[in-house]
Amino acid sequence: MLVVSETKALRAQIKQWQRDGETIAFVPTMGNLHRGHLTLMQEAKKRGTKVVASIFVNPMQFNNKNDLANYPRTLEEDQVKLIAEGVDMLFTPTPEIMYPKGLEAQTFVEVPVLSNILCGASRPGHFRGVATIVAKLFNLVTPDIACFGTKDYQQLRVIKLMVKDLSFDIDIVGVETVREESGLAKSSRNGYLTEQELEVAPLLYKTMQDIAKAVQGGECIELAVAHGIESLNQSELTTDYIRIQNAKDLSGVNDSDKDLVILAAAHLGEARLIDNMVFRR
Repeated sequence: MLVVSETKALRAQIKQWQRDGETIAFVPTMGNLHRGHLTLMQEAKKRGTKVVASIFVNPMQFNNKNDLANYPRTLEEDQVKLIAEGVDMLFTPTPEIMYPKGLEAQTFVEVPVLSNILCGASRPGHFRGVATIVAKLFNLVTPDIACFGTKDYQQLRVIKLMVKDLSFDIDIVGVETVREESGLAKSSRNGYLTEQELEVAPLLYKTMQDIAKAVQGGECIELAVAHGIESLNQSELTTDYIRIQNAKDLSGVNDSDKDLVILAAAHLGEARLIDNMVFRR
């Protein structure tokens, strides 16, 4: 696996592959790789002849300096995992490379409306940071395909809308959430949980399952969500939000909408957990 941190070396290799007729599949990450990330690599390998991954802890998408400082960085272990998955190139830029003028002077990309609800409301500026770094990475890697996990459903929708609105010629592929046997979604932030908290955390997914079942059984959405929040808050979890939206565009739900998504976020100890569940009523 080729490992590069400079944009000149990255672009040179990409251009050579493009001249050779290769199809480039890209997986951007912030590292601390787990089975969910590796599933993205496997999907990319199915869809492209060359797989490029990036590891960059993006300061622009953090609104909490302590969260940024404490985010786990495991580059050596990550490289071993990527080699095992047959990744062809890893891009590991520094903040100075990606934001040479600093964050305050950096041109940014912002997807309106969709970036300001749910996680965007709880973490102001988060999706501006996500959209900006993904746009920069897309311009550097110029992939044919890019793979993102559906665990962060809102992020996936933000990226898909950005790609459509800015006319990127990239196929965005959503890859299903990988879960523990308990139902807990795989996440780098699960490493913040104690053993006792790991036993409590699956309640988030179970609560979403219960809400979906209630709605499918005819209960009104508002009541089903209220019952879910009440149940969740009786545990050690503290709800940030639980919402049901239109699965296609995250708009509000109309009576005629059939394809829905439950989006949830909750705090447990030092971790903020997010999850979602698409269902049909």
